[in-house]
This record gives sequence, C-alpha cells and structure tokens, in this order.
Amino acid sequence: MWLASEMAAFAHVAELGSFTAAARELKVPKVAVSRAIASLERRLGSRLLLRTTRRVALTPAGTVLQPHCQRLLEEVRAVRSRFATPSGPQRLRVLVDAGYGRILVSPLVPRFLEHYPDIELQVSLTDALPHAPAEGWDLLIGNGALERPALMRTALGRAPQLLCATPAYLAAHGRPRQPSDLNAHALFRALETDAPPPPLHLRRGSEEQELRARPALQVNDPALVHSSAAAGLGIGVLPEFLCRQGLAMGKLERVLPDWSLAQPLQLAALYAPSQAATPAIRQFIEFLLASMAPILGATG
Repeated sequence: MWLASEMAAFAHVAELGSFTAAARELKVPKVAVSRAIASLERRLGSRLLLRTTRRVALTPAGTVLQPHCQRLLEEVRAVRSRFATPSGPQRLRVLVDAGYGRILVSPLVPRFLEHYPDIELQVSLTDALPHAPAEGWDLLIGNGALERPALMRTALGRAPQLLCATPAYLAAHGRPRQPSDLNAHALFRALETDAPPPPLHLRRGSEEQELRARPALQVNDPALVHSSAAAGLGIGVLPEFLCRQGLAMGKLERVLPDWSLAQPLQLAALYAPSQAATPAIRQFIEFLLASMAPILGATG
C-alpha cells in the first residue's frame, strides 16, 4: 500500500516537475509528498530527484523508475475514471473511535471539507465500534487490531507505543531497570474499559517478557492517559506521536528505553465490501493516508 502511494507521488512530481504542483494535484500537503519521495528513496537505496530553487530534475535512477511509476499512475487514473464521483452532493457518515478520533481525525475534518466541498460529511465519535455493518454509517475508523470479519479494512498507519513518565515522578518513585519493576508503579493504559487488560509484551533484541500488571487507570481515551502521566501521577503507555513533544521538551522521559512494546497502535478504516468503490469513501481514506503519515511518523 505504502510503496504504491509513494510511487504515485513520484510519478506526479516527475510529470509536473514540481512538489507543489504534485501536492495540489494529489490534494495533500506538500510535506506529505516530500515524505513519500524520501521514503521511496530510502526503500530503493537511490536518489531519484535533484531539487533546485527553480526546478526538479530526475537522476539516472529516477529516469529508470519513471516509466514504471507512470504506468501505475495511469492505472490509478483509469480506475478513478471508472468510479468517477457522481454529480451532486455526496453524503459520507463516519463513525470514529472516540479516543483517537478527537486526537487524529477531528482536526483533519476542516481541511478535508476544503478539498471536497461537495461531500456532506457527518462524523460521530463512539466509545464502542459496531462489529458488523449497520444502518447509520458508511465508514469506521479505529484500532486496526480489532477483528471485524464482515468488513473490509484499509490500514491507515502504525505508531509505536512507549512507556513515559515525568522526570519528577521517576525521581520520586525510582526509575524501572527491568520490566518487572513496573509492578511497583502506577501504570496508565488506553484500553477498552469493559474487558480485562491484556498483558504487556516487551522486547529487547531477542529477549521477550510478558507483564500482567493491573493498570491503576484503564480508560478508552489516550488523551486522558497522556494528561495523567504528564501530571506526574504515574507511567503511561502512550503512542509515540502523543508524547513526542513532551519528550523533546524534557517534560516527559521514556521509561525502559532499551525495551520496546510489541503492541503498536494500528489505525484502520473499515467499511462494507459493497461500499468499497464509493467515491466519497475512497477520497476520505486517501486523504487520511496522506495526512496521517506525517503525524504518526510510522510506516504502513
């Protein structure tokens, strides 16, 4: 999925000779196009574009790659033409997991409406996503780890989760040196509140440990986990994008930095198979893919 998106971005830049024009054509921020090209260059291990103040030129590797990407772009355009947006307003009803909806989706809605003024968008936040297609919605946005066998799924991105606390809390209560030390601390997690908390799986190289610590706070809102950890009340299990600024400013400190949590956040869009070709759904998913990549800072 990501490689195809990156190749499409490269094809637009090569065709139009401009990152700005490509971003305008794709209806995404210019930074999203730049990140896509940089990611493609890392994947292929070759510089593809030479960028100056006046123009963008292809490198030899870019010249080799361009016809392949151009064919991909032509196929994409053919499919879009086949499923062209019908005339007149379209209605799109989106049901979003409340915790991540407030943080990730709601701030993007105004910009989406600027790009697609003909779509009548209805966004509702919910604490419990339905398990099967139902009346009243067209698209679900939530944690992709949840199983929805009756629905199709498009991955929107993955974000690593970290253990974080304030330096003051760790100075007062001690810094954990190994996973079992977490049992002596107040632990905050964003989880479904009507289910027992699953164990934490931590990895360090080939070493793995499972921790069954009962959280002192279990809520379905990651923002509340972040605010509780930032207030110095305990250690929070947080997606990296939520604690990125606090870590950079020294207001938060990573706990057990040599260990990684084996359960990344996996955001996904879910929809009924019969709705897969609906233009409004396709446009909303494409917009989220382009807009969330810089936020999550993760690969698909």
